[in-house]
Amino acid sequence: MAPRLQLEKAAWRWAETVRPEEVSQEHIETAYRIWLEPCIRGVCRRNCKGNPNCLVGIGEHIWLGEIDENSFHNIDDPNCERRKKNSFVGLTNLGATCYVNTFLQVWFLNLELRQALYLCPSTCNDYMRGDSIQEEKDAQEFSKLFMSLLEDTLSKQKNPDVRNIVQQQFCGEYAYVTVCNQCGRESKLLSKFYELELNIQGHKQLTDCISEFLKEEKLEGDNRYFCENCQSKQNATRKIRLLSLPCTLNLQLMRFVFDRQTGHKKKLNTYIGFSEILDMEPYVEHKGGSYVYELSAVLIHRGVSAYSGHYIAHVKDPQSGEWYKFNDEDIEKMEGKKLQLGIEEDLAEPSKSQTRKPKCGKGTHCSRNAYMLVYRLQTQERPTTIVQVPAFLQELVDRDNSKFEEWCVEMAEMRKQSVDKGKAKHEEVKELYQRLPAGAEPYEFVSLEWLQKWLDESTPTKPIDNHACLCSHDKLHPDKISIMKRISEYAADIFYSRYGGGPRLTVKALCKECVVERCRILRLKNQLNEDYKTVNNLLKATVKGNDGFWVGKSSLRSWRQLALEQLDEQDGDVDQSDGKMNGNTLSKDESKEERKEEEEELNFNEDILCPHGELCISENERRLVSKEAWSKLQQYFPKAPEFPSYRECCSQCKILEREGEENEALHKMIANEQKTSLPNLFQDKNRPCLSNWPEDTDVLYIVSQFFVEEWRKFVRKPTRCSPVSSVGNSALLCPHGGLMFTFASMTKEDSKLIALIWPSEWQMIQKLFVVDHVIKIIRTEAGDVSPSETQYISEPKLCPECREGLLCQQQRDLREYTQATVYVHKVVDDKKVMKDSVPELNVSSSETEEDKEEAKPDGEKDPDFNQIMHAFSVAPFDQNLSIDGKILSDDCATLGTLGVIPESVILLKADEPIADYAAMDDVMQVCMPEEGFKGTGLLGH
Repeated sequence: MAPRLQLEKAAWRWAETVRPEEVSQEHIETAYRIWLEPCIRGVCRRNCKGNPNCLVGIGEHIWLGEIDENSFHNIDDPNCERRKKNSFVGLTNLGATCYVNTFLQVWFLNLELRQALYLCPSTCNDYMRGDSIQEEKDAQEFSKLFMSLLEDTLSKQKNPDVRNIVQQQFCGEYAYVTVCNQCGRESKLLSKFYELELNIQGHKQLTDCISEFLKEEKLEGDNRYFCENCQSKQNATRKIRLLSLPCTLNLQLMRFVFDRQTGHKKKLNTYIGFSEILDMEPYVEHKGGSYVYELSAVLIHRGVSAYSGHYIAHVKDPQSGEWYKFNDEDIEKMEGKKLQLGIEEDLAEPSKSQTRKPKCGKGTHCSRNAYMLVYRLQTQERPTTIVQVPAFLQELVDRDNSKFEEWCVEMAEMRKQSVDKGKAKHEEVKELYQRLPAGAEPYEFVSLEWLQKWLDESTPTKPIDNHACLCSHDKLHPDKISIMKRISEYAADIFYSRYGGGPRLTVKALCKECVVERCRILRLKNQLNEDYKTVNNLLKATVKGNDGFWVGKSSLRSWRQLALEQLDEQDGDVDQSDGKMNGNTLSKDESKEERKEEEEELNFNEDILCPHGELCISENERRLVSKEAWSKLQQYFPKAPEFPSYRECCSQCKILEREGEENEALHKMIANEQKTSLPNLFQDKNRPCLSNWPEDTDVLYIVSQFFVEEWRKFVRKPTRCSPVSSVGNSALLCPHGGLMFTFASMTKEDSKLIALIWPSEWQMIQKLFVVDHVIKIIRTEAGDVSPSETQYISEPKLCPECREGLLCQQQRDLREYTQATVYVHKVVDDKKVMKDSVPELNVSSSETEEDKEEAKPDGEKDPDFNQIMHAFSVAPFDQNLSIDGKILSDDCATLGTLGVIPESVILLKADEPIADYAAMDDVMQVCMPEEGFKGTGLLGH
């Protein structure tokens, strides 16, 4: 037996021979373990929670040992933040921005582009830092958008080296050429490009992808070309001709493609080979000049899905010729000035259909994750000196460096103050700890947790709070002694004068009433303990043949507790003991399990009943016991369900189990994925509000609140609810496609019908669900010379006619009881109680009075009656309904004649006792038809 259990058993051993009326002060002090020997440091390895006099292992070692100055503060040395001179710096991932970081690193190492941007005035740089690209894009979309924005911004500059840098570095030209087969006429359409988008499906080499991009296409049949010369449709050929190439050639490998079967994007994880030297001369129409390119950057998407993963960049330093891997904040220099992709390829998740990596020759590479290749023209002259940082940027850097140095000095001073304060506290605590033990002198009790926090310098010491350790007599509960410590009155005086709190637990706090009551209960349970041992011994025997009986494992674990409750109904104080009985203490997990079973109010052996009242099919929940053991258990539980070993399991449950297992795993996987993707929407945290518009966004999306509630139900209970596959926003729109709510109404009365969605969440919703209509609210700034005013515009716009019609219909419905609500409260012992959830009663208002008055024997076919009966577990003949003190007994009356108006509260009281489900109001919403309910549907008695 563990030492703690031995101490607890010894503390109450005297109760076996002492009657309750004979309990003395000595017995009380023994129960509270006042005179147990204190532990000695070095002998006791950890604190003895069963001994209130053990004061070792509570955190005192940090104060009694050698002083470690670092333990007196949590301030890191700011000098570790210093960066090496002339080294590259990583970029922080601000949340799904790794693809942005990769492009910024690639463009920064384009020295010509960097120099041009440095020549821009500060106003240009301020514009580039604006919110023009705030919306989240995929990598390829972002590349196009940013390059277009960059070109548009720089085109307004006066310096030609700045104005034309984008065209000089990235702009090429090709022509769409169509040739008529009949007359030979060529039609050209010239177009500029900043990157070439290459299809990789079905190809193994980059050159094959380029060849397909330029291959000739035949226009025949229904796709014939209308020739201006022939003035008729003719067979023709069409292809792309490269007219000129840029200095920096960006090749987009189209790894993310649309899958028509699934309706979503997918990633092509196929290997593509590419060389470090690329000769583009065979692909250019005009052969003059050199078109030999060298590889300067490879952008990688790590992951197998188009909707998740991570972006990194391998970039070649144009000045040193060395390769670097840029992974957000982390920068890694490649060894030997060579590009190495093997590590990144190994990190990708394997696919069942994944082909083996092909062998790559010298100067070539193979990748299944590269989505963009950047080549630079070999003949292009490059700057031989380091690009000079402009004066206004250097001033900002110097200013930040100065603040950093000031911060380093400030942190050093704070560290010194913390160390000085810690040393003083160290001496003070060390002295007080020596005076902590209580001998024969006056003593008090303080919680072990508080003492540990007092000795923990990392947490502030709070006032002493002993209320949780009190019994019903406002004294120290004897079962709480394991979490208390006995200290000297001298130390207690210092603690309370310094930190406050209470109540103080002196010798007068030892509760005689609790000790006497425990003595009485222990003696009463002695016989039960003997039977408990007997049953345990019988359970060790192996059951042979068909002589055994099935018993629930949960019932076996808690049968003694259930028997105790039957023996003594006045054991409220014993319930607080967490299962301590005669010195035996149940484990924490067993106590939790028993409390859970008590809340469910299951009787003995009912834990193996299936919903059909038969033996459950799960053998993990039950155990076969001998006939002798079952006979002994029956003495305490004569009404328990009896299942001999030969009894077959429930046949209906077997059928349902086979049907349910097929969908459970799939639903759980879907629910877990959706919960992970939309955590704040599921937990209803960090939600936007129209009345207090968030400053960091200009657009919010709207979905039906019904969709959100149904989705949450599924995620919470995926095995009980069906998955939600679509977002039905059509319910929020009128037949003309206009919005049915105004901005003002959505902040007030209509707010319960809608749910606001962040833009990032909307992106995920579009990936997970089919959205029929996109509804969003956009914040704009409008105004002339006067200060700008904030306006809110909805897409789609409000339909005024349908909105007015909706308001009129709502008023008419309220007067005619249509879709109005009444509440039914269940009353037990003159107190209202409630189940966790009560179903709504939806009754169509199109039912005729004749339909409602059809004979329904015993109310069995009345849907409204059934829902009320099942919601409150009250049969119709046990129902007593009243409103405002008036008994409702006329089964033929309508709601109107009984004075039941919308939002009324009807009280339901049962003739027979029913289960008390929870200590809260029981509310059931009832959707009322036009003329009210008749018969036993609502007022059945």
